[in-house]
Amino acid sequence: MQNTVSFNDFVNDDFGNGPSSMPTVLQWWLDVDSDRDLVVKDPRSASRWRCISLNSFAAYIGDAVNKVRCNCSDGYEGNSYIVDGCQDIDECLRPDVYPCHGTCINMPGTYRCSAKKRIISLAGLITIIAIVAGFGLLFSLLGVAQVTKKLKKRRAKKIRQKFFKKNHGLLLQQLISSNKDIAEKMKIFSLEELEQATNKFDHNRILGGGGHGTVYKAILSDQRVVAIKKAKIVVQREIDQFINEVAILSQINHRNVVKLFGCCLETEVPLLVYEFISNGTLSCHLHGKSENHLSWKTRLRIALETARAIAYLHSAASISVYHRDIKCANILLTDTLIAKVSDFGASRSIAIDETGILTVVQGTYGYLDPEYYYTSRLTEKSDVYSFGVILAELLTSVTPVFSSHSSEGTSLASHFVSLMSGNRLSDILDTQIIHEGGVEDAEVVARLAQACLSLKGEERPTMRQVETTLEDVHNSKVKLSSQITRVNQSAMKDQPWMGNKGGEGTRLYSLEKEIIQSSEIPR
Repeated sequence: MQNTVSFNDFVNDDFGNGPSSMPTVLQWWLDVDSDRDLVVKDPRSASRWRCISLNSFAAYIGDAVNKVRCNCSDGYEGNSYIVDGCQDIDECLRPDVYPCHGTCINMPGTYRCSAKKRIISLAGLITIIAIVAGFGLLFSLLGVAQVTKKLKKRRAKKIRQKFFKKNHGLLLQQLISSNKDIAEKMKIFSLEELEQATNKFDHNRILGGGGHGTVYKAILSDQRVVAIKKAKIVVQREIDQFINEVAILSQINHRNVVKLFGCCLETEVPLLVYEFISNGTLSCHLHGKSENHLSWKTRLRIALETARAIAYLHSAASISVYHRDIKCANILLTDTLIAKVSDFGASRSIAIDETGILTVVQGTYGYLDPEYYYTSRLTEKSDVYSFGVILAELLTSVTPVFSSHSSEGTSLASHFVSLMSGNRLSDILDTQIIHEGGVEDAEVVARLAQACLSLKGEERPTMRQVETTLEDVHNSKVKLSSQITRVNQSAMKDQPWMGNKGGEGTRLYSLEKEIIQSSEIPR
């Protein structure tokens, strides 16, 4: 080993103050030829030599080919001139010098930095698997639900199309498209439209119901308030007739007949869309809990308006329409107490030249024509009889079937005719009419009601004659005596009302009682 030693020489300074120190430099190197105990040949080293310690290297000094100096390799530190003098550095212990933002792993001569690994417990793994499986199951169920929903919609659409064809929807569409007047008044609604208008026929939307169906209040997409009727017809023959009636009713335009806006044919039984009348029925005002009692003048006007509507149905159109269920519950009143005849579920059409048709008996107890009940022959006089009961109700404020002291279920029609035959109208006349001074007019109307309630249809006046008589009373154009004479002549022709009819009253009572006790009438 060669070395150069430079040390501080002790000399006196210029002022003779004693010795002072000087800088000293110590340098050394190995001679590869003579220092073989400290250096070892290593072909992998750049100088082909390494020091005696592993993990070290020998580097040439300057341009000398035999002078080297020992150093520890990168990642090692210590004394390279002794055996095992160079030791591995643990970089993980010096994060300030060897930064690592993950997991530091020490390796010989270096280190490795790996991303942090989350240690998942078995419970956590099970939870994750359960969550993934749950989501998978949920998505599967949602998928199945969507498919099922689409299949149901497709099936429902096919069913609606089937009912539409079965209910002659194509023919009705043709009729509407070919007739401009009908097209303006009538529309074929989809079931979806009416479900939306009634909140899927919510029970809270029910306005009322009868023998022919249930009526719902609805608000259409154009904000019109309407009444939708779900009929109870289930026999195909009756549905066929019903569709014919829809075509007829769509052409009826009378201020005292409830307007038909359209229908829906996508259900087993067609749905009807009528104008909404807000003030309830005449029955409610006469017999209900309404605090606003109808005056005699208002009752007379309602009777006249109803008669006009029925007369229009009977004779104004090319095909007559027999309502077949005229009653107070089917006369609706507007806010201004204008009468509107409604509920044509039992109505039948008949050609002008026909005198009547044989049908299954339909009607309501207390209003049903006895002749129609026994013969099944429906004529325009059947509606006249039912209207006669309404006149009796307006005069007496008594229900069509009431309880009396002698028996239960007494018929107003038979009782009224019996009293009229004995000139005892005052026994049953509503006291409100007496207080309002309408006794004279009431007597004329009572005689008219008596004529309408005749047992034989041919002895009853027509609705046109009834309308004319009520107009005279309402307008007070003639005196009481001439009014009675006119009604007698027009309604009874050669059979005066004032004749002996005591026997007829008794007979009528027995017939009505039998009808009331019968359970065969489909209402």
